[in-house]
Amino acid sequence: MIEVGTLLAGPFCGQQLADHGAEVIKVEPPAGDPMRAWGQEMAGGKSLWWPVVGRGKKSVTINLRQPAGQDLVRQLCTGADVLLENFRPGTLERWSLAPEDLRAANSRLIITRVSGYGQTGPYAAQPGFGAIGEAIGGIRYTTGDPASMPSRTGISIGDTLTALFATIGTLNALHARERTGRGQVVDAALYESVLAVMESLLTEYHVAGFIRERTGSTIPNIAPANAYPTRDGKVHLISGNQDTVWRRLAEAMGRPELGEDPRYATHIARGDHQQELDRMIAAWTATVDSDWLHRHLNAHGVPNSQMYRAPEMLADEHFTARGAIAWVDSADFGTVPMQNVVPHLSGTPGSINWSGPELGEHNEEVLGGILGLDADAIGQLRQDGIVL
Repeated sequence: MIEVGTLLAGPFCGQQLADHGAEVIKVEPPAGDPMRAWGQEMAGGKSLWWPVVGRGKKSVTINLRQPAGQDLVRQLCTGADVLLENFRPGTLERWSLAPEDLRAANSRLIITRVSGYGQTGPYAAQPGFGAIGEAIGGIRYTTGDPASMPSRTGISIGDTLTALFATIGTLNALHARERTGRGQVVDAALYESVLAVMESLLTEYHVAGFIRERTGSTIPNIAPANAYPTRDGKVHLISGNQDTVWRRLAEAMGRPELGEDPRYATHIARGDHQQELDRMIAAWTATVDSDWLHRHLNAHGVPNSQMYRAPEMLADEHFTARGAIAWVDSADFGTVPMQNVVPHLSGTPGSINWSGPELGEHNEEVLGGILGLDADAIGQLRQDGIVL
């Protein structure tokens, strides 16, 4: 797989495929993927995000703005299964790397294209980062407290959703190629990927004229399902919205009679009394500590959880038992934790072979070993500014 994308929406797709065994050759500009310098927290001026999103990939530096650089990628594509890119539509075409030309030389090539608005339509040429896809796709408007401006989710959800759909599309195309012998173009748009997870939002409006609004920590008419305070200052999530689970929660609260109370006994009734139910539960949880509450509700079969941050994840026995967190060697930061490969496959489990590589770390391996260039040819490319 040849990855020529930058930042997140394309590269996260490459990360998923590398995790599950694909050889991913990441083509970076001589200055490197901007992800090498992005992230909310830096260490020694270096990104703590790069070791994760760059993991398992081979880094090759090629200047795609130069014809000689474009030719190198063209040569790599002749033997590749997949080309992954997330430039603005039309960029590959301007670089003489149009899908029809690449597939003329390699009919089995799958070209996965990630963009803001897709490769066609009146908005195709407009710039579209993840946040814009979140706005157009509907998730921004429905996220946050109703009394404030729409919020972001806390992660780059538009980018990662699109990358996951791009991964699904790539795998589907690989499977189809087993039957047809031919590759195809996978067109993953940011706004459509967000739209795809917006549940019945469009149908609700068309049939009932209903527009979803921000609801904060609750789901309207689904009760109880909220975050509640505890005596030790923590926040605890409780989901007791099924009738049988609600009766178990009422018993756990020491008030079993509430389970059969007509105001709360059914799903519809609890929805009608959602706010008073939340106040009642919050008054109870505020009298106990979070750890005790977790054990107590588990004993009563009530789904619940503390709000996890990184410290809680690293200390959790279930995370450890499942191997949900991998410890990976990093050239810059020593051995570091990161989320492990998902999903778990029983016969062909994935693995993280290395963290994000150094810029151009695999130039000689790829340009010499795959393209067959000798040392003089690679040296000339360096001199011409085509590779690092």
